Order: sequence, then C-alpha cells, then structure tokens
Amino acid sequence: MANEIVGVATRMKELREICEYSQEELAAKLNVPVAKYAAYESGAIDIPISVLLAIANTCQVEPSALLTGGEPKLHVYCLTRDGQGVGVERRKEYQYQSLAYNFGGKIAEPFIVTAGPVPAGTPLVVNTHEGQEFDYVIEGTLRFVVNGSELILNPGDSLYFNSGYPHGLQAVGTEPVKFLAVVL
Repeated sequence: MANEIVGVATRMKELREICEYSQEELAAKLNVPVAKYAAYESGAIDIPISVLLAIANTCQVEPSALLTGGEPKLHVYCLTRDGQGVGVERRKEYQYQSLAYNFGGKIAEPFIVTAGPVPAGTPLVVNTHEGQEFDYVIEGTLRFVVNGSELILNPGDSLYFNSGYPHGLQAVGTEPVKFLAVVL
C-alpha cells in the first residue's frame, strides 16, 4: 500500500511540474493547506480520491494518469469484469476499485468501494469536492454524513448528493461495507 501511495504521489508531483504550478498554486486551486498538499505529494500521508480527481481536472488529464500512470485507450466502451478493475488501496479502512479506468473522456468516475469496520468512537473524516456523487450500497451497513445530516444506508439503498458539502462515511458494525460510488 505504501508503495502505491508513493507512486501516485510521484505522478502528482510530475503532473504539477508539467502544468507549471508551484505547490502553493496547486494547493490554492485545490483549497488545501500548502503543508498538507506537500505531504500528499511526498507520499507521507494518504491522498483522498477527491484530491486526485481535482488535480486531474485542474491539469486536464484523465484520473487514470494519476492512479496508474497510463492514459485511457478506450472510447467506445470499457468492460470491467468482476474483480478486475484497477485497485486503489488508499488506506487500511478503504479500498477503491476503478471500474472505467481505461475509458477516455469520462463524465463520471465509477468505483466499487469497500470500507472496513472501524472501532467504536472513531471520528468520521469528512471531505468535499466539486460535483455530485451517487452511492449505492451492495453489502453491509453504511453510516453516511452529508452536510451534518446522518443517514444509515443498507443494501439496496442509494444516496445522490452535492459533493461540495462536507461528507464522510463509515462501515457500521463488525463487517465491511461494499458500495458503488459514482463521482460526477
């Protein structure tokens, strides 16, 4: 996992330099403190998927350029078989599987996300990013907070929201939760 984060961080730095932004300029565009951005870029801390999507958008590249180091090659359709998407293990509690990593010009980023259980009382981490998001629970129970409202989602439940508002999630109970997340 650490090697994967360092790889993504290295590609972040290279992309920033290609786009001719300083760390300060890109941090301002992303609305994150410069010290935090520098820690992302060094691979010292986990990089939220929302930050990766915002960097890709700012630098006008496909998110897969950051996630995999390659450019998408498909433009008619992208078939991803069960369990075959590109894995993005950002931190122990969350695993992302990109379902359309090889499709160019996407208007949405679909992921299967698995969130592991966390100890009771673990603080909820919230974030924001431009756009909208759709989440559909496949397995487990998901505690979701958006703009201060707490929602409990069970298998078959879905949530569509403005991701510019603070939001975060946690698995409820002792089992992981698996859900489809589509970031628009």
